[in-house]
Amino acid sequence: MSKIAFVFPGQGSQSVGMGKDLYDTQSEARERFELADKQLGFPLSELIFGGPEAELKQTANTQPALLTTSVALAEAFAAKGLAPDYVAGHSLGEYSALTVAGVLSFEDAVSIVRARGEYMEQAVPGGQGAMAAVLGGEREALAALCADITAGGALVELANVNCPGQIVVSGSKEGIEQVVSRVKEIGAKRAIPLEVSGPFHSSLMKSAAERLQDRLAAAAFHNASVPVVANVTARPVQDGAKIAELLVQQVYSPVLWEDTVNWLIAQGVDTFVEIGPGSVLTGLIKKTDKSVRLFNVNNLDSLEQTAAALQ
Repeated sequence: MSKIAFVFPGQGSQSVGMGKDLYDTQSEARERFELADKQLGFPLSELIFGGPEAELKQTANTQPALLTTSVALAEAFAAKGLAPDYVAGHSLGEYSALTVAGVLSFEDAVSIVRARGEYMEQAVPGGQGAMAAVLGGEREALAALCADITAGGALVELANVNCPGQIVVSGSKEGIEQVVSRVKEIGAKRAIPLEVSGPFHSSLMKSAAERLQDRLAAAAFHNASVPVVANVTARPVQDGAKIAELLVQQVYSPVLWEDTVNWLIAQGVDTFVEIGPGSVLTGLIKKTDKSVRLFNVNNLDSLEQTAAALQ
């Protein structure tokens, strides 16, 4: 029996103008963007549709912008009568998945990710943390290298296990510099420093996680209507209270994306629909398993084409 998973992108997939065709033509989508503006108390939709890009790229803006666009696309897609067997999201994308699965109301989700972005930006003073993408390395060897560098006093950890041959590391500026200079020792091709505002998904984010825990405690978490495969465990969860716990851990733990994709495939998922701006996850899934069917829903055209292909 063929199974389908809806997956939702994280930070880095944003672009100025995303979701505009939906906003212009679908009243439900327009209401979604307007509700985000009202909930946050500033015109987020103007920033999404008009930029400037530098402002949209600020973590505290990117997170609610991506969530709003992804949820609007998901709701328009669901209106075509298509439902997933599983949902998952990459880092911030997990909140889009949870909103679609009915765990969080849209109002709570958009407010939480706005706060999450602020906490993450404020957790480490500018210039002290960094991230880098390591290409062509083995996970165990890279973890051992990170442990060795950390033991020497410069913290660095695995942050995103994205797909075979692509792992992002995160930590102190010094730790990342050492990974970049030593990565060939473990047979990796190279490490590319990333343009990010902090060392996300590393233990340097624990202060952000503590603040997020207080913020999550004020929100209503419902049980998921469809299993959500969590970043932290790469296993399904439906219990609302457990999901809230995992979201706190997610801030300072690695995103096990490759494991998530492999687990879904092992359950019989042969069709993945990436819902949200860009196509980053589609690329990662393709590198993990070339045999699965992949679709992108990132604008009105692709939504119509994907719905037609799957109906």
